[in-house]
Order: sequence, then structure tokens, then C-alpha cells
Amino acid sequence: MLLSTLVVGASFYVGGVAAHGGVVAYNIGGTYYDGWKAYNSAAGQTTIQRPWETYNPIQDPTDTTLACNDNGAAGALQLTAQAKAGSAITAYWNQVWPHNTGPVIVYLSQCGASSCNSVDTKTSKWFKIEEAGLLSGTVEKGSWAAGKMIDNNSSWTTTIPASVPSGQYFIRFETIALHSLPAQFYPECAQLEITNGGSLAPTADQLVTFPGGYKASDPGVNIDIYGEAAKTQTTYVIPGPKVYGSSGGSTPQPTSSTTATTSTTTTTSATTTTTTTTSTPTATGGVTAPQYGQCGGTGWTGPTACASPYKCTKLNDYYSQCI
Repeated sequence: MLLSTLVVGASFYVGGVAAHGGVVAYNIGGTYYDGWKAYNSAAGQTTIQRPWETYNPIQDPTDTTLACNDNGAAGALQLTAQAKAGSAITAYWNQVWPHNTGPVIVYLSQCGASSCNSVDTKTSKWFKIEEAGLLSGTVEKGSWAAGKMIDNNSSWTTTIPASVPSGQYFIRFETIALHSLPAQFYPECAQLEITNGGSLAPTADQLVTFPGGYKASDPGVNIDIYGEAAKTQTTYVIPGPKVYGSSGGSTPQPTSSTTATTSTTTTTSATTTTTTTTSTPTATGGVTAPQYGQCGGTGWTGPTACASPYKCTKLNDYYSQCI
């Protein structure tokens, strides 16, 4: 099925189910994969995505289906896609995704040497490879990662860290809608075989289970975006563990940007401006980040220089790493 047909169809149906939904397709290395078709019969469905049954949100962070949505078990015709470490994966939500206030978070979980088909996602150990929350402005009226996802054709592109070891994995895309209390969790998972990987395993404090990774009392979960404090608050604490490869955790994200250089390229039809992170970062307070440590990204307040001979390399707008 063509992606355009898939997304339009999902958009049409979701209008009848309280304007919710989830990830409905993926682009991995230029190959499109349909997701699981919720509400349809399981018979004959074959996809890289773990099955999920309804477009309804999960509103309890201790819900047993929080890992990969309800029900999250392997399908009878379960597939696994190949993806190279260091490559990009795009997830597409049903269009137009209705919730523009909240973070977008991406996790990986290694299944071991064999296929992920027999792995129970409720017992999987997850590590966060990307997070984005409040991008600018205030909690009440600011720009959020979920809004950026909507603006980008209801899609989010993440990069598999080049340092991730090769093997069988789940990838978990999640957005948390903050327009209501309790917050609404929308996670979906797909199966990957990551090739050409590195050798950096996640540390113990970077691993969580779902449920278990979030609490209802987490400031990024029980936040009231309509309260008095939200009118002036310019930081948001993304729930979950610290990002893989970083030395810090999920810290409040100030509405600031990374140091950048701007260049202008003129073509015959238009003039475009390209912004890239600086290639010669300086240390913060004389501190440098170690190999595989975080060294930049929107909202990053830690060191921006790397220990020799490593260089700060941009993986996405929100995460740069010393490699």
C-alpha cells in the first residue's frame, strides 16, 4: 500500500475515534513499512510493528501496556526490518495528529542474539536515544516537539546512534499529550535488526522498563499546562532516563538554541539558509565531554567540547555526541 493511501485512510478513520491514534508507518533507508492496522482483523496482517488494538491513549504510567501499546505481543506474521547504525528512521503518525503539546521520545531495547519475536516487551530494558520537549516559549503557549512533528507531515525522524552494538532491537516512538490531566501516552514499537554497529552498551542508569520508567508524580507527566505557573515557565523536564551516551539526565529544557553558524546558498530558483552546529565548540567551565558523551543539542547546558581526539558530531537537532 502506498504511504499516502495509508495515512489518508488512517486520518479518515481516526476522526471517528476521538481524534487519537499512533504511529501508522515507517521509512527505513528509503523503504516504507505499513504499521499495524488497529481495529482490523489480525488475520493476514504482516508488519514490522508490534500489534496495537485501539487508538485510545494510555493514561496511567503504570499500565501494563505502556511498553508498546495494547496488546504489544508479536503478530503471527511478525516481520523485522534491517537498519544500519547511524542511519535515519522516520515514523509517521495518522494525519493530522491532533495533539501539538508535549514531547516526542524515542527508545531502543536490545532483544539478544535471536529474533525479538519471542520477547515480552513488558520485561524489556529500554534506553532513550532521543528526546525533545518544549522547544521555545512558555509551557502554556510555547512551541513543542509534538507541534514540530505535526508540522513535518505528522512525522518524526530519528537517527540510530552509530555507537549502538549490532543486534536485534525494538524501536519505540512515543509522544505524550499534555493537553489533559492525566497525560496521554501514545507508544508504538517496531522490530529492527541493527547492522554495522559500534560497541557502546547503555549503562544501568540509562535502562528502564515499561511500566516502571515513568511515575504519575514525574514533573513531565503531571504538569498543568493551563495553570498559573505555566504562563511564565520556560522549562520542561522530559520523563524517563538520561539519554544514551550522555553524562546527564533528562534535564529541564530552557528555550534556547545551540551555537550555530549560518551560511547562505543561492540557486537559480531560491535562496536558502542552512544552519549547522559549529565545528569548533568550546569547553563549558573548562569541562569536556568524554567519548560518546553528549556535547550539544537544543537546550543542552553541559560541555560543548570533547576530550581529544574526539569531535562533537551532530546526530539531530537535539543531540550531538563526542565520537
